[in-house]
Amino acid sequence: MAEITRKELILALIAAGDHPRLMGVDLSGLDLSGLALHRANLARANLSGANLIMANLFGANLKGANLKGANLTRADLEGAYLAGANLTGAILVDAILTEANLTDAILDGADLTRTVLDDVKGYRATPD
Repeated sequence: MAEITRKELILALIAAGDHPRLMGVDLSGLDLSGLALHRANLARANLSGANLIMANLFGANLKGANLKGANLTRADLEGAYLAGANLTGAILVDAILTEANLTDAILDGADLTRTVLDDVKGYRATPD
């Protein structure tokens, strides 16, 4: 269960300005849909089971983050740093990962339907 509520997170984001630091924070299971988390530092954060539908994670640092089972449908992850992130079973339908770094990311069972993967580092599509 998450350490903080959606309301508390939104208030913290407002106070944080352009580059919120949420390293290692437990945000598991929270509804973070539509939030502006661009350029946020979410390294090693627990986002397992979180609702990140249409979240703006442009340029976010998600190194080593736990996104297991997270719903990232239509999320903007352009330029995001996802090296070593756990995306097992994550839903990335229609997500944008252009120029993201997926080096050593775990994508077992992730739904990448219509995901934009242009110029992604560290990702190799498996043949059908």
